[in-house]
Amino acid sequence: MRRKTGLVAVVGLALMAAFVAQPSVKEYPLRWVRVSVSLGEDKDVETVKSIARTASEHGLNGILLAAGLDQLDLKTAEFRTRLAKVKRICQDLKLDIIPAIFSTGYGGAILAHDRNLAEGLPVKDALFVVRGTQAQIAPDPPVELKNGGFEAALATSLDGFELSGGFGKSAVLDKDDRRAGQSSLRLQEFEGLPRRTIRLSQWVNVHPERRYRLSCWVKVESPAASDPFGEGYFQLEVFGGDERRPLQWENPRPAPDAQWRKVQVGFNSWGYDKVLIAPSVSGAKSSRFWIDDVRVEEVGLINVLRRPGAPLEVRSEKTGTVYEEGRDFEPVSDPAMNSRYDHDGPPIKLGTGSRISDGERLRVSFYHPVAIYNGQTPICMSESKVYEIWETQARLMQEALAPRYYFINADEQRAAGTCRACVDRHLTLGQLMGDCITRQFKILKTASPGAEVCVWSDMLDPNHNADKRKYYYLTSGHFDGSWNYVPKELIIGCWYYERRDLSLKHFSSLGFRTVAGAYYDADDLRNPADWLKSLDQTPGAQGIIYTTWLDKYELLEEFGDLVSKRK
Repeated sequence: MRRKTGLVAVVGLALMAAFVAQPSVKEYPLRWVRVSVSLGEDKDVETVKSIARTASEHGLNGILLAAGLDQLDLKTAEFRTRLAKVKRICQDLKLDIIPAIFSTGYGGAILAHDRNLAEGLPVKDALFVVRGTQAQIAPDPPVELKNGGFEAALATSLDGFELSGGFGKSAVLDKDDRRAGQSSLRLQEFEGLPRRTIRLSQWVNVHPERRYRLSCWVKVESPAASDPFGEGYFQLEVFGGDERRPLQWENPRPAPDAQWRKVQVGFNSWGYDKVLIAPSVSGAKSSRFWIDDVRVEEVGLINVLRRPGAPLEVRSEKTGTVYEEGRDFEPVSDPAMNSRYDHDGPPIKLGTGSRISDGERLRVSFYHPVAIYNGQTPICMSESKVYEIWETQARLMQEALAPRYYFINADEQRAAGTCRACVDRHLTLGQLMGDCITRQFKILKTASPGAEVCVWSDMLDPNHNADKRKYYYLTSGHFDGSWNYVPKELIIGCWYYERRDLSLKHFSSLGFRTVAGAYYDADDLRNPADWLKSLDQTPGAQGIIYTTWLDKYELLEEFGDLVSKRK
């Protein structure tokens, strides 16, 4: 019996190893490969050339090119020369170049023009106190986190913190390796724990609609692998109120060389008066992790946004007088603005002849950006300057490439609808998203009337990120209904593999054409083979993309043969 079972297992493994995806029954007009390069060096041209040659030899007909093509006004002459070479290479190989552009969820291109165009969360009536000629943030009230230095513990529990995994085995006080005080907390023996994760947690009181910095010192040996698309093995999680809404999404980064490093993240308290501070670590069998000196503090004007739709207000706590920038206090900005919490914000400096008095208590309201995962900063979809920048880029792309297709990167909009510019429009997030994509579409069609425009599906898909969940990341709500507010001429790039049939059916039933974002860095072609089966059943399906985010092109030849050669 055991021998028979083993034979079945061997046969099963052999069949898996011999998996060969079968071509679909249709020949789709759009057969592309995604390529991401900076074109900052000549070798990038050679990289594109190699991929393009393989793509062309195996039946593909387009390069979905992510190369900062919506920043052409900021590029060097050398970049433009390399782009011209790439254009000639693709022309010779009969490949379209499809610019991947206009991201709102990943705002790097827009923020390269103006960092103040990030979407902003509001801070209301933060307390600043004047000392001499400057006003600085004052805790209101101070945050009290118990035992953040891990100095106190009982035999079976850690003072102040709830602890998963059990104290005394997976978590111990370490008096020999510490960053401050008498001891640190060492986390170990992750094997056998749920998800191999240990979490500390403690409730702390905060003030609603204020901003805080959460920091600690950490050290790691033999860390577990991080998810390249999302969370790392170490998280400084923060949850708001009894509903435990996640308020902090940035990935803190311990040092890779077993050295102590201070990590700092920030969060907005939204409408909550208490938050759950919850550092968590996922470990491999041999992993060890140290944490020390956990602190929470209210912070002021770090990364303060300065744009019309994110106003700054400074008023007297006592009289309610709203003071004037440029008269009562000098213009405010953060020269170190980077959407992170690794620096302190600027003070409010009193101007000559200011009406503000020494010792006065000020209430300051302002807006700040957010960082998601590994540096993603979403932009505001309501500021007019954003669209002015895109109009310039559309004209320059037409001049440089005259592409037949564009691909709008309107995906994963993880902050939206919270700044004054957005709130004053009185739109749902679905309407806000739809309006933004429609304006992008019109900008591209104005610059390139004959071009087709594609867009990623997720923020338009009720089976994906446009569902009716209460909150999507750090937005003001959900994006339900967004698909009702975009042009039917768009080609929708669906990419949620597990829900591909639902997504394709949704858009097809509304009259949209579709293309599949397939592959996603797997070790075989099961994903695109399944996509082809679904596309074959979808009216209006236009094609499929070899979508690598980790620059894995080992299966590109087989992919091309799969989608291009028909029996």
